[in-house]
Amino acid sequence: MVLKSHRGSRRNRRVLGDAPRGSRPKGERQTSSPNHPLMRLLDYGHQYRKRIWLSTTCSILNKLFDLAPPALIGMAVDVVVKQQDSIIAQWGVKDIFGQFFILSFLTVIIWILESVFEYAYGRLWRNLAQDIQHDLRLDAYEHLQELELAYFEERSTGGLMSILSDDINQLERFLDVGANDILQVVTTVVIISGAFFILAPSVAWMAILPIPFILWGSFAFQKLLAPRYADVREKVGLLNSRLVNNLSGITTIKSFTSEDYEISRFTKESEAYRRSNAKAIKLSAAFVPLIRMLILVSFTALLLFAGMAAANGKISVGTYSVLLFLVQRLLWPLTRLGDTFDQYQRAMASTNRVMNLLDTPIAIHTGEIHLPTQTVRGELELTNVTFAYKDRPSIVTDLSLHVPAGKTIAIVGSTGSGKSTLVKLLLRLYEVQSGTIALDGIDIQQLNLQDLRRCIGLVSQDVFLFHGSVAENIAYGSFDAVEDEIIMAAKIAEAHEFIVRLPQGYETIVGERGQKLSGGQRQRIAIARAILKNPPILILDEATSAVDNETEAAIQRSLEHITVNRTTIAIAHRLSTIRNASRIYVMEYGQFVESGTHQELLDKNGVYASLWRVQSGLR
Repeated sequence: MVLKSHRGSRRNRRVLGDAPRGSRPKGERQTSSPNHPLMRLLDYGHQYRKRIWLSTTCSILNKLFDLAPPALIGMAVDVVVKQQDSIIAQWGVKDIFGQFFILSFLTVIIWILESVFEYAYGRLWRNLAQDIQHDLRLDAYEHLQELELAYFEERSTGGLMSILSDDINQLERFLDVGANDILQVVTTVVIISGAFFILAPSVAWMAILPIPFILWGSFAFQKLLAPRYADVREKVGLLNSRLVNNLSGITTIKSFTSEDYEISRFTKESEAYRRSNAKAIKLSAAFVPLIRMLILVSFTALLLFAGMAAANGKISVGTYSVLLFLVQRLLWPLTRLGDTFDQYQRAMASTNRVMNLLDTPIAIHTGEIHLPTQTVRGELELTNVTFAYKDRPSIVTDLSLHVPAGKTIAIVGSTGSGKSTLVKLLLRLYEVQSGTIALDGIDIQQLNLQDLRRCIGLVSQDVFLFHGSVAENIAYGSFDAVEDEIIMAAKIAEAHEFIVRLPQGYETIVGERGQKLSGGQRQRIAIARAILKNPPILILDEATSAVDNETEAAIQRSLEHITVNRTTIAIAHRLSTIRNASRIYVMEYGQFVESGTHQELLDKNGVYASLWRVQSGLR
């Protein structure tokens, strides 16, 4: 039985002082980032500057050596035409063979260096892209985990998945190729433009003339494409959201025979994504043909007028040859700007979405007081607590509650009365808007958040099991547990017997969300998980509401063992499961309307007594 240890996690590395690349320590992330997505990306990747400069240098040097062969061809033509009067002859080498030997030697050196720097920039840029992608995804996921529960309730899982996966991959694709393409185009323009003015200033303007128009057109296209690709990223997020929802709810879809309906809804989202892409493609596809027309004008003019200048002896034949080669090396790469800007705009749209996630402020901050689990007594005190969900009336109003250490109390009430909200407030999944919650006399807002949650074990009616083995799910949160401890926890939860009957026993894969197990089996594994965690405070949120009577009886027996000398809050609809609690609170509309023991509440003949009569069949 193999369990994965999380001791080497990113969070632990950061605590130990080994901050990962691409992240800032908490509290140091800028609250206001530069507006332009590229500036935001550079601001994020400031620790990569040396590697970026090294990659940039290799890209430029590769392009310099790549542009050298046309010059060598021109020199070779010059040797053939002028022989002892050639440029190389002016270096003191008059022999024709010697001149060609020098050219051959230079060619070998230049090609080797070009290949070396091509390998270097390819490796550097790709590794840089992988590292930024890796760190950005981890930082985004880590930041996402630290956001409050309300953030997730207001956003779709598919949209967040799109940011963590597709958007970050889009950025990686640009860094892989696009960044180098831009650098090499800029280098080409600068070097060849300078060469033209040195070799043939009288005709240089013919080659340079289209460049301002090409650059102006590129930036104009960029501005037009930016909103279109932002819309593309939004549409793909909606599409992913639809996919995630439908795959999660496939049982409901099948049971309601809604396959055709869902296909139509998915088709609608996919069509919106297709149309959004089509709008961007319509514009981006026009870029290269327009650039080609400008290049045609420049190349034709140079062919004609520079040819006449060579024929009249104003420039040498070798120079004319170099010009014809260079003008193509100058202008044709500019046609790739369309694809490069296409990649760039997609990457910048994705960068904005990722950076917006990273810049989302964390609403619930950890406290400074550490509280080791073994020192927790488990006394809870809620004083005048009020809470409301966003844009809704208060769900808990001026509520006070005292839970003695080691005692079991129960909270009952109708659906929507605020029972489960109390659980979220105790775990600080939400922040109280007024009042205080204290653990062992300390305001929980002053406690280290992880310490607070470690000392609370939650067993809810909506059990979530991870795709993995039974053993891994029982040991979730207690990652250092050994096999004997896992089995003992399962036995106390009365889960051992059904586990050993599974095909691979404790190594049986439970499936996504535990779908291969029944509701009662999932519930007992969740209880075993809480037993193994051994928290001083146990919260049972409708832990037996969705199981049969036999399973409920088994769960009740296990709960009797684990609630002894442990602070326990039991939230239940089934009153039979909490009748032995030391005190029962009846909750209605965010307030406690009754409290007492089971018998005391029956004697009051109030809300609790009415619920008891209904559930017990008494009239």
